[in-house]
Amino acid sequence: MIDLPAIRTGQLRDLRGADLEGVDLSGAALSDVDLTGANLAGANLSGAILRTRLRGADLSGANLTDADLRNADLRGALLLGARLQRASLSGAFLAGATLSNLMLTDLDFQGADLRGANLTRSNLSGADLAHSNLSGADLSRAILEEANLWGAVLCGADLSGANLLCAILEQARLDGVILNGTCVTGTALDR
Repeated sequence: MIDLPAIRTGQLRDLRGADLEGVDLSGAALSDVDLTGANLAGANLSGAILRTRLRGADLSGANLTDADLRNADLRGALLLGARLQRASLSGAFLAGATLSNLMLTDLDFQGADLRGANLTRSNLSGADLAHSNLSGADLSRAILEEANLWGAVLCGADLSGANLLCAILEQARLDGVILNGTCVTGTALDR
């Protein structure tokens, strides 16, 4: 049995591989907690401060509304069905993470590491991805309308069938990008 009050007060910091499925940790300050490989499927983490290690964690169906995930280590994390409204992900490490079919509109991903991330069919309309690294990411059929990709690295990314209507791609690195069937109407490019 997990001692939730001990987690909330910071007394319990090593939760590697812990089964926290469906727990309510809303508003908890978890910056010093190691949640590497933890099962947080369906957990309520709304408003939580999660600037911590969540590498390989299962956050499927988790409520991360208003969560502070700045600079969090989410490499290889599974976020299927997660709710991330108004979450802050600037500087987060999301390399190899699964973020497909998610509503990620207007989120702050500035400077995030999304190398090799799976973002297929996700809605990133209005998202701020400035200076993020999306090398090798799968953005096929993603919606990136009015997204800010200024200075982003998209080398080798798959944007097949993506919607980049009025997106900002100035100063972006686009070497080897796959653009089959991609909508680029109104997209701001500097070359």
